[in-house]
Amino acid sequence: MENNINELAEYCLNCKVKPCQTGCPLGNDIPEFIKNIREQNFEEAYKILSKTTVLESICGRICPHMSQCMGKCVRGIKSNPVSIGDLEAFVGDKALENNYKMDDVSISKNGKKVAVIGSGPAGLTCSAFLARRGFEVTIFEKRDKLGGLLRYGIPEFRLSKDILDRAINKILELGIKVELNKELGTDILLEDLTQKYDYVFVSIGANIPWKMGIEGEKLDGVYGGNTLLEYNLHPKYENKNVAIIGGGNVAMDCARTIKKLGANKVTVIYRRAEEQMPAERKEIEDAKKEGIEFLFQTNIIKVIGENKVNKIECIKTELIQKTGETRLSPVNIENSNFELDMDYVVMAIGSMPEEKIINSLGLECDKKGYIKVDENNETSMKNVFAGGDVSGAKATVAWAARTGRNVAEYISSKN
Repeated sequence: MENNINELAEYCLNCKVKPCQTGCPLGNDIPEFIKNIREQNFEEAYKILSKTTVLESICGRICPHMSQCMGKCVRGIKSNPVSIGDLEAFVGDKALENNYKMDDVSISKNGKKVAVIGSGPAGLTCSAFLARRGFEVTIFEKRDKLGGLLRYGIPEFRLSKDILDRAINKILELGIKVELNKELGTDILLEDLTQKYDYVFVSIGANIPWKMGIEGEKLDGVYGGNTLLEYNLHPKYENKNVAIIGGGNVAMDCARTIKKLGANKVTVIYRRAEEQMPAERKEIEDAKKEGIEFLFQTNIIKVIGENKVNKIECIKTELIQKTGETRLSPVNIENSNFELDMDYVVMAIGSMPEEKIINSLGLECDKKGYIKVDENNETSMKNVFAGGDVSGAKATVAWAARTGRNVAEYISSKN
């Protein structure tokens, strides 16, 4: 393994301008940590990474690297980019195995208390960076295990629970307290937390699937992709045909999971072209290798059936340039309709926060239901912050983690 890692590290040009770093939402010093791998200084490589992230083993595995750091790699202009994700995961795993210490950890407490609600990437990152700066942090989590999206939204074949547990335990070793089975709005109230804690960070995610508003969407057999992944409440797929609507990583996770669970045929339907798919290229290629079919420039317009799904009606699309838009937009082609036999339909077109919980908070929200925040991620309530998907952050693990770190840095600057 290390011989291969050495080869990957040697491939890096150690660019002075560091374009890969600008592509990383967390701003990891990629050339510097890779340089230390090349010199066999694995602990130093970890310390460099730990300045900006606490999710090395996780982001190294599941980030959409080609649309972030690797997509900016100079090597990728004429050849393959440096395998930054593999190198980051290697360093993160080394740190877990050898108990490397994070850089810049304060041993003294500053007397300030912070409540972090939710334990996904934003909550874990915010908690870790605050604890490292002397804050007393308590994480409140509605489930019986920490991890949020990382545990309940990403399949085992992409992120093993063992790696996740070890990464979380390393964060908790910073002295962070945990309250499990505490749901916001039911078991804990925001107004109570603001009385007991100096600051509150809301990072409860946004896992309610969007609906398309098409005919037949309420039929039995139509599911939300996020819900299927989070609660693992799958129907029996054997000898069944399943349509996955969407082109992001959630769509790929649903498609691959359902195929592995025995579906006869899984078809991903995406209204734009393949090159416009937001999913990581590797995930798309892996899905194809596993026998998943794709229909590009195709839109679903109706789900057909008496009480349950029997067919779907689709229409072909063409891509046109609309005034004021930067990318080509899909437009339905008249009279190009066709039907497909289908047993299940999974909507994986995006998600929003849970309305009931959001409404109970008394915080200002935007028209899509996300919590409104300012440039410091502070909400309409003083000393209450929000980050990750619930605040409408870009929907990747690294971007969610970035909001958590930003909040930690801002709160630290005030103390």
